[in-house]
Amino acid sequence: MVEYDSLHDPNAEYTMRDLSSSTMGLSADRGPRDVEITDVQTTMVDGNYPWILVRVYTDAGVVGTGESYWGGGETAIIERMKPFVVGENPLDIDRLYEHLIQKMSGEGSISGKVVSAISGIEIALHDLAGKLLDVPAYQLVGGKYRDEVRVYCDCHAGDESEPESNAAEAKRVVSELGYDAIKFDLDVPSGHEKDRANRHLRGPEVDHKVDIVKEVCETVGDSADVAFDCHWAFTANSAKRLASELEAYDVWWLEDPVPPENHDVQEAVTRSTTTPIAVGENVYRKFGQRTLLEPQAVDIVAPDLPRVGGMRETRKIADLADMYYIPVAMHNVSSPIGTMASAHVAAAIPNSLALEYHSYQLGWWEDLVEEDGLIEGGRMAVPEKPGLGLTLDLDAVEEHMVEGEELFDEA
Repeated sequence: MVEYDSLHDPNAEYTMRDLSSSTMGLSADRGPRDVEITDVQTTMVDGNYPWILVRVYTDAGVVGTGESYWGGGETAIIERMKPFVVGENPLDIDRLYEHLIQKMSGEGSISGKVVSAISGIEIALHDLAGKLLDVPAYQLVGGKYRDEVRVYCDCHAGDESEPESNAAEAKRVVSELGYDAIKFDLDVPSGHEKDRANRHLRGPEVDHKVDIVKEVCETVGDSADVAFDCHWAFTANSAKRLASELEAYDVWWLEDPVPPENHDVQEAVTRSTTTPIAVGENVYRKFGQRTLLEPQAVDIVAPDLPRVGGMRETRKIADLADMYYIPVAMHNVSSPIGTMASAHVAAAIPNSLALEYHSYQLGWWEDLVEEDGLIEGGRMAVPEKPGLGLTLDLDAVEEHMVEGEELFDEA
């Protein structure tokens, strides 16, 4: 196996903006807060997504747990970054975040897997700092606006191409599971496609998607808010036509109707319709979100916290959004760890609209932690316990690890 922590990188070694404690001359005695990071470890869990759990260990015997966005790559990057934080004081969250951004600048720390890997460490640092200071994580990002966070359920019907099937699942999730906010996919086959590569929607395809929206919205009525996701699937013109057709229905938002790279196009789509448009899970850090928010190219911003920069960065994104009176509906496909980190930030920002939950069909999601009743009645209570307020169940983690993974050390 490659020893990532020993890779040679002149950019990381000789950067003029090294923010390590030794370079910055940080030597003041902090008394009981003189704590050092001793190790960083990861374990990947095979959930409905391959979740990457991150643990930061200290010489005080206190451990913080975080989560990076799912998939391959982050574990190697975290191993690569471990030497940059070992020996550092974990309470300097903002400096360590910027230190990792700078150290990894030559390896792509403006977006993508590098930012997601840094996010996992940053979340773990919030959990760790909360435990060391004996405060819940929301206190570290500004305090509390609300005791519980509204959760919207990302739904998947048996046959997602059938409007009636989606409507039936919407009714079940609202009436039986107690959610008053739900979301369905619109980038599903209609049977009318001629060429799925060109992103163009023909008339019958638009009609099919409108039928899904009509059936779901009319089925739940006023009992739930309903959003619809397009996963960056359509051309600008197709997105405009679809959004225009949906203006007749009470759509909470239409998510990611066009590819995420060109924010000028995104702005044009948003301005073309009264259907609310939500974007943001695939846009990294406050710098990427700025080009969405300053021109008001979105009606709702949807950052994914373990993906786009972590807890403090998401707080900064929310503050920027608030300058334009834009609400925040955090995208989330995480385990309980990343989900709770998002809930702490959602509790601490004024403009939180809702937080996504994507694992309602996974029977053991909550088993990964010792706490239970995390989501009840479509709401997620924010713990008052130190840090994130969750305790990993290592037996459950080990049971559900991705094949070939190793369990990280106990706290």
